[in-house]
Amino acid sequence: MNRLHQSLVVALLMAAAAAPLYGQTNENAHALTLREAVTLALQNSRDLRLARVEYTVAQNEARVDRAAFLPNVYTGGGYIYTYGFPAVPGAGPPAVFQLDYTQSLFNPLLKGQQRAAEDRAKSQMVEIEHTRDQVMVRAASTYLELAEVRHLASLSSSDEASAEKVLEVTRERVAANQELPIEETKAELTLARIRERLLKLQDRDDSLTLQMHDVTGIPDDQAIEVETEEPSLGSGMQQAEIADLAVENDRSIQEAEDERAARQHLLRAAHLSYWPTVDLVGQYSVLSRINNYDQYYNKFQRNNFNIGIEISIPLFAAKTSANVALAKSQLNEAELALSNRRQEVRLEARQTSRESKELQASREVARLDLKVAQQTLEIVQAELDEGKATLRDVEQSRLEESDKWTTFLDADLAWQKSQLQILQATGQLAKVLQQ
Repeated sequence: MNRLHQSLVVALLMAAAAAPLYGQTNENAHALTLREAVTLALQNSRDLRLARVEYTVAQNEARVDRAAFLPNVYTGGGYIYTYGFPAVPGAGPPAVFQLDYTQSLFNPLLKGQQRAAEDRAKSQMVEIEHTRDQVMVRAASTYLELAEVRHLASLSSSDEASAEKVLEVTRERVAANQELPIEETKAELTLARIRERLLKLQDRDDSLTLQMHDVTGIPDDQAIEVETEEPSLGSGMQQAEIADLAVENDRSIQEAEDERAARQHLLRAAHLSYWPTVDLVGQYSVLSRINNYDQYYNKFQRNNFNIGIEISIPLFAAKTSANVALAKSQLNEAELALSNRRQEVRLEARQTSRESKELQASREVARLDLKVAQQTLEIVQAELDEGKATLRDVEQSRLEESDKWTTFLDADLAWQKSQLQILQATGQLAKVLQQ
């Protein structure tokens, strides 16, 4: 099995070859698979915890609106000095103890606000799922990029050794007047570029490793090793199917639908506000004789109890018609926003699908280009055995093969990331990454 075929089997994740370079083959290293990385990221995500708290806040806000239709009991007492008739302003006669009961039975406006709050709370549940997908995509992308960087670092380490051999041979040929001095400079430049690339890869590895520690919650003092065999991220779906699933699973569309439902409730409530409101009220009080209150009536009854229904009939309410007009315009706005968003998501999904196909085509070109470079290397090695080629020719072919590897791995990573976007848009992400 040649190197290219091995790479296609493991889908670019040959990071194990780079382990000796970074000294991570130790007993304390955490061998991490892609699915394990995603699972740990979901367990440790601060963004996901925040989204759940925000959903709880939205639910509690809806409960506040619902409370008006549940029993509400209040009590209290106080002392007020009076001169003349002993009435307590705004609270009836003076009482040692008073218990009030209120419960709204029919109030369309309050009921509409309650149902609108409940519909908007559903949007926060959608936000939790969206945040969950974002966490999975971030963890998977970081994992795949870390694997590619370590593979490229392994290749660059081999390139450095090959470039050093080429430079050594070139210097010997220049010293023997078999090459021009510029060839030595070119060989030095090639070696310098490889060392520069290797340094950048090492820095990128450090950065991605820190991100993996942060995302997964693995202790910073514990090394991370990425595994080689991972599931294929290819969706295999057609463009029309991707667009349909994207519309069905898009978070912004679901939120727009919840907002439309909320405004429908508000419009219905505004229309019903022309009807009377009905509240159940009750009061129990223990009156006080303070300030000779009992002397103002022929009969003084210390314990008093009142219960009944309070009906408020709107005879002329200019605000009601204004609320209806506002609610109607807001509903039209929500319906238009929903329609526009559906069309935008469909177009975006088709564009993402086309871009993924282009990336897949580029990946195939890079794969075949790599295959040509590998076959060329095999030919040069055979010529070396026959004395028709030099060691410098072999090492140069090896460097060219390495460059093709880099191009292929970059193309493969770009295609894998595009597939993650498609899986997220179509709601298939959890199915693939959490099997």
